[in-house]
Amino acid sequence: MAQASQIVSRPLGSENEAYGNQDVAAHIDRILHKLSGMQLPGKEHFARYMRHKWRLNHKPVSLLGSFKAVELFLTFYSNSGKSRMDEITSDDLEGFVEHEQDRGTKITSTRTRLMYLIGFLRFLIEQNLIPEKILKRKIRLRLPDLLPRAMNPGDVRRLLSVIKKTRDRALILVLLRTGMRIGELLSMKVRDLDIRDRKIHIYEGQKNSLGRVVYLSDDALFALKLWLSKRGPEKEFLFYGRGDNHLRYGAARLLFVKYLKEAGLQSKNYTVHCLRHTFATELLNAGMRLECLQQLLGHHDIEMTRRYARLTDKTREEEYFRAMAVIEKGGSDGDC
Repeated sequence: MAQASQIVSRPLGSENEAYGNQDVAAHIDRILHKLSGMQLPGKEHFARYMRHKWRLNHKPVSLLGSFKAVELFLTFYSNSGKSRMDEITSDDLEGFVEHEQDRGTKITSTRTRLMYLIGFLRFLIEQNLIPEKILKRKIRLRLPDLLPRAMNPGDVRRLLSVIKKTRDRALILVLLRTGMRIGELLSMKVRDLDIRDRKIHIYEGQKNSLGRVVYLSDDALFALKLWLSKRGPEKEFLFYGRGDNHLRYGAARLLFVKYLKEAGLQSKNYTVHCLRHTFATELLNAGMRLECLQQLLGHHDIEMTRRYARLTDKTREEEYFRAMAVIEKGGSDGDC
C-alpha cells in the first residue's frame, strides 16, 4: 500500500512541524495497513475519513481514538445484520452505546468513543452518504447512572408474561436469575452447562477475565430444560444464530426490545443490562451478603458490588423515617 505521505501532500510549515507530520504519517500508514485487512461495512469510506483527518493534521492520539471508535461501531453494525452506510439510524448509535455499556466500558470512554464516532458520521453526511437527520435530533444515550438501574418487580412479571418462545424465555430467565453479562451468556457453550448440579461455569469473565460459577433457579432451570429438548443437538453454543455461530448481541437486544414493547414497557428505557442489575438488587433485598453477591457477579472490587447496597439498604431507610417521625412530632430541639 502506498504511504499516506504519497497519497496526500503534507501541510506546509516549519522544520519542526514537518518532523511532526512525519510522525503522524507513520501512524496513519499503520492504521490504513491494519484497516486493509479488516472485513467491515463501508471500509472504503472509513479509510477516506482517516486520510481526511491526517490531512487536517490531527494528532496521533486523535487518529488512534477515531480508528478504535469507528472500528468498534462498524463491527457492532455488521453484527446487527447491516452492511450499507445509508441504513445507519440514530437507533444504531444508541444500540452501540448500550453495547459498550454491556461490555463494561467506562462512561468516560463511552463518551469519548461517541464523540469520535459522531465526527465520522458528520464526514459521511458531508459526502452525502447518510442523511443529516441522523444527528439533528438529540440522541438519548442510555449511559450508566451513578446507581445501577433495576427493573421494578411488577415490570419483571409483565415482561416474563409475554415471552412465549422457548429459546427467548430461556435466554431472558438465565440473564435474570444468574446475573451473567449478555456477552458471557451468548458466548456460552452447551458443555459449560451443568444441569444436574444446576450450575453454569464461566471460565473467563467478559469484563475482567475472572472465572466464576453461577447457579440456576427453578424457573431458569425449567426454561433451559425445555430449550435443550428443542434446540439443535449438534450446535456448540447454547444460544446459536446462523450456521455454527452464537446468537449475536444485536439480535438478542432486538428481541428484548420487542418483548418490552409487547409488555407495554417501552417507555421505561430498560436495557438488557438492567436484568443483571435486577438480579443483584433482588438478591440483596432477600438478604444475601455482599461478599457472596460479589462472587456471583464476578466483580474484582467489592466497591462495585456495594453500589447495589445503596439501592437496598433497608436499615438506612427505616432509620430515616423513624427520625423524621420524631422531627414531625416536634421531638427535636434543632441542635446540631
